Amino acid sequence: MELNFREIITATMVLFAVIDIVGSIPIIINLRAKFGHIQSEKASLVSAGIMIAFLFVGDEILKLIGIDVNSFAVAGSFVLFFLALEMILGIRLYRDEEASSASIVPIAFPLIAGAGTMTTILSIKAEFHSINIIIAILLNVLLVYLVLKSSARIEKMLTKNGLSIIRKVFGVVLLAIAVKLFAANVKGLFV
Repeated sequence: MELNFREIITATMVLFAVIDIVGSIPIIINLRAKFGHIQSEKASLVSAGIMIAFLFVGDEILKLIGIDVNSFAVAGSFVLFFLALEMILGIRLYRDEEASSASIVPIAFPLIAGAGTMTTILSIKAEFHSINIIIAILLNVLLVYLVLKSSARIEKMLTKNGLSIIRKVFGVVLLAIAVKLFAANVKGLFV
């Protein structure tokens, strides 16, 4: 167990950019309007459980199917790259099915703990200690909880343009992270 403040901050920022809870506010507001009350506590706890479980079991799943962490990290860098492009360009490359309820399924998974988040967790596991990633997950889940709890107030404070600007800024950060992740792990494929 090795606590490293720099790793915690970096992992927190990476997960914050990928989870994109700020960019998801319009979706959350739409789900709340469509289906009523959102269970913030339940959605936050379930997403934390999914992410932490995947941090430990995801590696074993990869070994079971014969994929090493470097290969997964490189693949993850591509996923992050395309997520960043979606955020920056305002396009949708991947489309989810329409949600039928605002329970755990559309919010905890795949909105918070989706494919991009899972890929990111395993990718950063190649570089960071697990304890630092767990702390980063918990910090992000706390932020997710606060956003879910106060989505009505946030909607009033931020305009559509404000949300768009925030989303694009985090898209650029995520793009830089994707390039760094690719560069750090691609060498391991040819060893």
